[in-house]
Amino acid sequence: MKIALIGTGVYGLAIALSLNKKEKNLIMWTESEERYQKYLQDGSIKDIIKDIDVPKNIKLTTSYEKAVKNAEIVFITSTAAFVGSICHEIKPYITKKTIICIASKGIENTSCSFLSDIAYEELKNRNIAIISGPSFAIDMAYNNPIGLSIASHSKKAIKAIKSVLENDTIKLRPTSDLIGVQICGSIKNVIAVAAGMLDGMNYPESTQSFLITEALNDIKNLIEALGGNPKTINSFAGVGDLLLTCTSTKSRNFTFGYVIGAGATKEEKEQHLKEHTVEGYYTLKSIYKLIKNKKIKMPIIDLIYKIVMNDEDPKQLINFLINKK
Repeated sequence: MKIALIGTGVYGLAIALSLNKKEKNLIMWTESEERYQKYLQDGSIKDIIKDIDVPKNIKLTTSYEKAVKNAEIVFITSTAAFVGSICHEIKPYITKKTIICIASKGIENTSCSFLSDIAYEELKNRNIAIISGPSFAIDMAYNNPIGLSIASHSKKAIKAIKSVLENDTIKLRPTSDLIGVQICGSIKNVIAVAAGMLDGMNYPESTQSFLITEALNDIKNLIEALGGNPKTINSFAGVGDLLLTCTSTKSRNFTFGYVIGAGATKEEKEQHLKEHTVEGYYTLKSIYKLIKNKKIKMPIIDLIYKIVMNDEDPKQLINFLINKK
C-alpha cells in the first residue's frame, strides 16, 4: 500500500515513523528544496529530528504528483493555514477512493471553516478523517504510548487509517463527531496560551487547573452550540489534549503565553511570533471571529483576545476566573 505524507515537520516524520512499523511504501512531500537536495545525496531524510535515523524506505519528493498519485492514503500534516492550498494542489492526483487523513489542528482564518470542510469543498471526497489528541510529535517519534481520537463520517476511512497507524504504541479511538474533535483540537491551543500566561505571572498549578476546569465546561458548551457532540470533551481530543497542552513547557502555545504573562513588550511578543509557529495565536483570530459570527457568548475567548491582540493586562485572567458565573 502506498501512503503519502504532505509535510516534513516533526509531526509528519513522527507519523511516518509510526506508519513504518506496518507499511514500507511511504513517501513524504517537502517544500524545502534544500532538504530534498540533502536527501538526494545519500537517500536518507536527515535533520528533522537530529538523533533519529530515518529508514531509507521512507522516500522524499518535492513533487505533489510523485507523492500523491496512486497513494491509497494521504496524510496532511502541515499547519492549518496551508490545508486548503495543499488540497488544491493534490486534487488532480487523487480519486474518490483516496483516503485523506488530516493531522493539522485549527480553523481557517478567513472563512472560519473547519479543515474537514475545506478539504471536502476542494476535493469532493467523503473519505476524510481527522486525527487529534494529546501527542507531542517528539513523544510519538520516540515511540512513546499515544492515544488519539479519529473522527470521520466514513467508516471506510476510519478502518483504513486504524489498520496502518494503530500499533503497539498508538491507540486510535473512533468517533463520527468531526465538529467536536476539530473544536477541541483548535481551541485547546488558545487556552494553552492563557495557561502559559498564568505560569508567566508565577501562579501555581492550582490556578492553572482552575483555568482548565472552567475552559472544559466552556468548550463543551461551544461544541454543542456548533452542532457537535458535547461528550467529545471527554475524549483524547478533548480533555486529553487540553491537559497536555496547558501544562507542558514543550507546548509552543504555553510558552508564548508565558512570554506574555512575564511582561514581554509588544516588540518582544512580535519577535517571538516571528521565531516560533504558535498555532494558538492564529486560531484565536478564527475562534474569536467564529463565535462573533454565530453570536455565541464565550467570555474566556473574548478576554484572551483582548490580552493577546490588544495588549491588555494578563492579570485580568484572575479576576475573570474568580468572578465567572
